[in-house]
Amino acid sequence: MSIKKSAVKALRQTKKRQERNTKIKQNISWLKRQFLKAVSAKNKKNAGGLYLKLQKAMDKALQKGVIKKNTASRQKSRLAKKLNLMK
Repeated sequence: MSIKKSAVKALRQTKKRQERNTKIKQNISWLKRQFLKAVSAKNKKNAGGLYLKLQKAMDKALQKGVIKKNTASRQKSRLAKKLNLMK
């Protein structure tokens, strides 16, 4: 266990950030699964709405530093291709 107060505080902060990042990543993966289900079911309206939500969630995660810029843009691009193939 840490001895210094600053180390104890840093550990607390790390745990809070880790929990926050995990929740954000889980939300993104859940939205992605829902989107892929809608695409496979050929439900255009639902897939379009889910894509917008997913894009917004990725942009917010990007701003908070949870995911990297290239990761977000790559995933959004791949999902947009799947959405455009439906139309």
